[in-house]
Amino acid sequence: MTGGNLTNNPYLFSNAGFDPLKDFDAVTVGAATPVVLAINPSVPAHTVKELVALIRATPGKFSYASPGTGTPPQLVGALFQHSLNLDLVHVPFSGGGTAVEATVAGHTPMSFGALAPAVPLIQSGGLRALAVTGKTRAPTLPDVSTMAEAGFPEVEGSTWTAVAAPAGTPKDIIAELHRLIVASLAQPDVKDKLAAMAYVPIGNSPEQCADFFKAEMAKWGKVIKDAGLKAE
Repeated sequence: MTGGNLTNNPYLFSNAGFDPLKDFDAVTVGAATPVVLAINPSVPAHTVKELVALIRATPGKFSYASPGTGTPPQLVGALFQHSLNLDLVHVPFSGGGTAVEATVAGHTPMSFGALAPAVPLIQSGGLRALAVTGKTRAPTLPDVSTMAEAGFPEVEGSTWTAVAAPAGTPKDIIAELHRLIVASLAQPDVKDKLAAMAYVPIGNSPEQCADFFKAEMAKWGKVIKDAGLKAE
Protein backbone atom coordinates (compact mmCIF):
# COMPACT_ATOMS: atom_id res chain seq x y z
CA MET A 1 0.00 0.00 0.00
CA THR A 2 1.39 3.38 -0.92
CA GLY A 3 0.03 6.53 0.53
CA GLY A 4 1.30 9.93 -0.40
CA ASN A 5 -1.30 11.76 1.65
CA LEU A 6 -3.79 8.87 1.52
CA THR A 7 -4.93 10.39 -1.73
CA ASN A 8 -7.45 7.59 -2.07
CA ASN A 9 -9.27 9.68 0.54
CA PRO A 10 -13.03 9.25 -0.06
CA TYR A 11 -13.40 13.04 -0.17
CA LEU A 12 -11.35 12.92 -3.38
CA PHE A 13 -12.50 9.57 -4.80
CA SER A 14 -16.17 8.97 -4.03
CA ASN A 15 -16.09 5.47 -5.57
CA ALA A 16 -12.71 4.15 -4.46
CA GLY A 17 -14.24 0.74 -3.71
CA PHE A 18 -12.52 0.32 -0.36
CA ASP A 19 -11.91 2.15 2.89
CA PRO A 20 -8.18 2.71 3.44
CA LEU A 21 -8.62 2.70 7.23
CA LYS A 22 -11.18 -0.09 7.77
CA ASP A 23 -10.05 -2.51 5.07
CA PHE A 24 -6.36 -2.64 5.98
CA ASP A 25 -4.17 -3.26 9.03
CA ALA A 26 -1.16 -0.97 9.25
CA VAL A 27 2.34 -2.45 9.22
CA THR A 28 4.77 0.46 8.85
CA VAL A 29 5.51 3.66 7.01
CA GLY A 30 8.60 2.72 5.07
CA ALA A 31 9.96 6.07 3.90
CA ALA A 32 8.96 9.65 3.19
CA THR A 33 10.13 12.64 1.18
CA PRO A 34 9.03 16.25 1.55
CA VAL A 35 7.57 18.50 -1.11
CA VAL A 36 9.63 21.49 -2.23
CA LEU A 37 8.24 24.95 -2.90
CA ALA A 38 10.31 26.39 -5.74
CA ILE A 39 10.02 29.43 -7.97
CA ASN A 40 11.37 30.60 -11.28
CA PRO A 41 14.46 32.73 -10.54
CA SER A 42 12.80 35.71 -12.26
CA VAL A 43 10.28 35.94 -9.40
CA PRO A 44 11.54 38.66 -7.03
CA ALA A 45 11.27 36.65 -3.82
CA HIS A 46 13.96 34.94 -1.78
CA THR A 47 11.87 33.78 1.17
CA VAL A 48 8.41 32.30 1.60
CA LYS A 49 7.28 35.46 3.40
CA GLU A 50 8.41 37.57 0.43
CA LEU A 51 6.54 35.25 -1.95
CA VAL A 52 3.35 35.43 0.11
CA ALA A 53 3.58 39.24 0.18
CA LEU A 54 4.09 39.29 -3.59
CA ILE A 55 1.09 37.03 -4.23
CA ARG A 56 -1.09 39.22 -2.03
CA ALA A 57 0.14 42.38 -3.73
CA THR A 58 -0.63 41.06 -7.23
CA PRO A 59 -3.93 39.13 -7.09
CA GLY A 60 -4.72 37.02 -10.13
CA LYS A 61 -1.10 36.88 -11.26
CA PHE A 62 0.22 33.71 -9.64
CA SER A 63 -0.25 30.04 -10.45
CA TYR A 64 1.54 26.96 -9.21
CA ALA A 65 2.47 23.75 -10.98
CA SER A 66 2.04 20.30 -9.46
CA PRO A 67 2.33 16.70 -10.67
CA GLY A 68 -1.47 16.47 -10.85
CA THR A 69 -4.73 16.86 -8.96
CA GLY A 70 -4.77 14.89 -5.72
CA THR A 71 -1.02 14.24 -5.68
CA PRO A 72 0.79 15.04 -2.42
CA PRO A 73 2.50 18.15 -3.87
CA GLN A 74 -0.84 19.50 -5.09
CA LEU A 75 -2.49 18.90 -1.72
CA VAL A 76 0.38 20.70 0.00
CA GLY A 77 -0.10 23.54 -2.49
CA ALA A 78 -3.81 23.61 -1.67
CA LEU A 79 -2.99 23.70 2.04
CA PHE A 80 -0.63 26.63 1.41
CA GLN A 81 -3.23 28.44 -0.66
CA HIS A 82 -6.24 27.99 1.59
CA SER A 83 -4.58 28.23 5.00
CA LEU A 84 -3.10 31.60 3.97
CA ASN A 85 -6.10 32.73 1.88
CA LEU A 86 -4.00 33.31 -1.23
CA ASP A 87 -5.21 34.01 -4.76
CA LEU A 88 -3.54 31.14 -6.62
CA VAL A 89 -4.43 29.00 -9.62
CA HIS A 90 -3.43 25.35 -9.68
CA VAL A 91 -1.94 24.07 -12.95
CA PRO A 92 -1.77 20.24 -12.96
CA PHE A 93 0.81 18.38 -15.04
CA SER A 94 1.32 14.72 -15.83
CA GLY A 95 4.17 14.12 -13.41
CA GLY A 96 6.79 15.58 -11.13
CA GLY A 97 9.36 16.19 -13.83
CA THR A 98 7.04 18.07 -16.16
CA ALA A 99 5.69 20.18 -13.29
CA VAL A 100 9.06 21.51 -12.19
CA GLU A 101 10.22 21.92 -15.79
CA ALA A 102 7.19 24.14 -16.41
CA THR A 103 8.40 26.42 -13.64
CA VAL A 104 11.94 26.43 -15.02
CA ALA A 105 10.51 27.46 -18.40
CA GLY A 106 8.44 30.22 -16.79
CA HIS A 107 5.06 28.77 -17.73
CA THR A 108 4.17 28.86 -14.04
CA PRO A 109 6.00 31.15 -11.62
CA MET A 110 6.08 28.57 -8.84
CA SER A 111 5.63 24.89 -8.14
CA PHE A 112 5.00 22.46 -5.36
CA GLY A 113 6.97 19.51 -6.58
CA ALA A 114 8.59 16.21 -5.88
CA LEU A 115 12.06 16.59 -4.46
CA ALA A 116 13.92 14.13 -6.69
CA PRO A 117 13.31 15.83 -10.08
CA ALA A 118 13.62 19.31 -8.56
CA VAL A 119 17.00 18.96 -6.84
CA PRO A 120 19.18 18.96 -10.01
CA LEU A 121 17.29 21.98 -11.33
CA ILE A 122 17.74 23.79 -8.02
CA GLN A 123 21.44 22.97 -7.94
CA SER A 124 21.89 24.21 -11.52
CA GLY A 125 20.06 27.47 -10.83
CA GLY A 126 17.01 26.71 -12.96
CA LEU A 127 14.81 26.87 -9.86
CA ARG A 128 15.05 28.76 -6.58
CA ALA A 129 13.97 26.63 -3.65
CA LEU A 130 12.24 28.57 -0.89
CA ALA A 131 11.30 25.79 1.52
CA VAL A 132 10.63 22.10 1.97
CA THR A 133 7.45 20.94 3.64
CA GLY A 134 8.77 18.18 5.88
CA LYS A 135 9.22 18.35 9.64
CA THR A 136 12.99 18.55 9.14
CA ARG A 137 15.27 19.81 6.38
CA ALA A 138 15.88 17.51 3.43
CA PRO A 139 19.33 15.86 3.35
CA THR A 140 19.55 16.63 -0.37
CA LEU A 141 18.86 20.35 0.25
CA PRO A 142 20.40 21.03 3.67
CA ASP A 143 20.52 24.80 3.13
CA VAL A 144 16.81 25.10 2.34
CA SER A 145 14.58 25.88 5.32
CA THR A 146 11.47 24.01 6.33
CA MET A 147 8.14 25.77 6.10
CA ALA A 148 8.11 25.95 9.89
CA GLU A 149 11.49 27.68 9.89
CA ALA A 150 10.17 30.03 7.19
CA GLY A 151 7.30 31.05 9.47
CA PHE A 152 4.50 28.79 8.17
CA PRO A 153 4.39 25.67 10.39
CA GLU A 154 0.84 24.82 9.27
CA VAL A 155 2.10 24.06 5.74
CA GLU A 156 3.57 20.62 6.36
CA GLY A 157 3.23 17.42 4.38
CA SER A 158 5.21 14.70 2.67
CA THR A 159 4.94 11.97 0.10
CA TRP A 160 5.26 8.67 1.89
CA THR A 161 5.16 4.96 1.15
CA ALA A 162 3.71 2.48 3.62
CA VAL A 163 2.88 -1.19 3.92
CA ALA A 164 -0.47 -2.50 5.08
CA ALA A 165 -2.10 -5.93 5.10
CA PRO A 166 -5.74 -6.97 4.65
CA ALA A 167 -7.87 -6.25 7.71
CA GLY A 168 -7.85 -9.16 10.13
CA THR A 169 -4.32 -10.36 9.29
CA PRO A 170 -2.97 -12.24 12.35
CA LYS A 171 -0.87 -10.09 14.66
CA ASP A 172 2.13 -12.43 14.44
CA ILE A 173 2.20 -12.02 10.66
CA ILE A 174 1.98 -8.22 11.03
CA ALA A 175 4.87 -8.35 13.51
CA GLU A 176 6.99 -10.49 11.20
CA LEU A 177 6.31 -8.25 8.21
CA HIS A 178 7.29 -5.26 10.31
CA ARG A 179 10.50 -6.94 11.45
CA LEU A 180 11.55 -7.84 7.91
CA ILE A 181 10.76 -4.40 6.48
CA VAL A 182 12.63 -2.56 9.24
CA ALA A 183 15.61 -4.87 8.73
CA SER A 184 15.54 -4.14 5.01
CA LEU A 185 15.40 -0.37 5.61
CA ALA A 186 18.59 -0.67 7.68
CA GLN A 187 20.55 -2.21 4.79
CA PRO A 188 23.13 0.20 3.32
CA ASP A 189 22.13 -0.49 -0.30
CA VAL A 190 18.46 0.17 0.50
CA LYS A 191 19.37 3.41 2.26
CA ASP A 192 21.44 4.45 -0.76
CA LYS A 193 18.61 3.72 -3.19
CA LEU A 194 16.12 5.63 -1.06
CA ALA A 195 18.52 8.55 -0.74
CA ALA A 196 18.92 8.65 -4.52
CA MET A 197 15.15 9.23 -4.71
CA ALA A 198 15.31 11.81 -1.87
CA TYR A 199 13.47 9.49 0.54
CA VAL A 200 14.30 9.08 4.23
CA PRO A 201 13.63 5.66 5.83
CA ILE A 202 11.16 5.57 8.74
CA GLY A 203 10.06 2.06 9.78
CA ASN A 204 7.67 3.03 12.60
CA SER A 205 5.61 0.52 14.59
CA PRO A 206 2.26 -0.84 13.40
CA GLU A 207 0.52 1.17 16.12
CA GLN A 208 2.32 4.37 15.13
CA CYS A 209 1.57 3.65 11.48
CA ALA A 210 -2.15 3.20 12.19
CA ASP A 211 -2.24 6.49 14.12
CA PHE A 212 -0.40 8.17 11.26
CA PHE A 213 -2.93 6.86 8.71
CA LYS A 214 -5.82 8.27 10.77
CA ALA A 215 -4.13 11.64 11.20
CA GLU A 216 -3.28 11.89 7.49
CA MET A 217 -6.81 10.96 6.44
CA ALA A 218 -8.32 13.62 8.69
CA LYS A 219 -5.81 16.31 7.74
CA TRP A 220 -5.95 15.88 3.99
CA GLY A 221 -9.67 15.17 3.97
CA LYS A 222 -10.18 18.65 5.39
CA VAL A 223 -7.85 20.17 2.78
CA ILE A 224 -9.71 18.38 -0.01
CA LYS A 225 -13.09 19.58 1.32
CA ASP A 226 -11.92 23.16 1.90
CA ALA A 227 -10.40 23.35 -1.58
CA GLY A 228 -13.36 21.60 -3.23
CA LEU A 229 -11.07 19.12 -4.96
CA LYS A 230 -12.32 16.19 -7.03
CA ALA A 231 -10.34 13.55 -8.88
CA GLU A 232 -10.03 14.30 -12.59
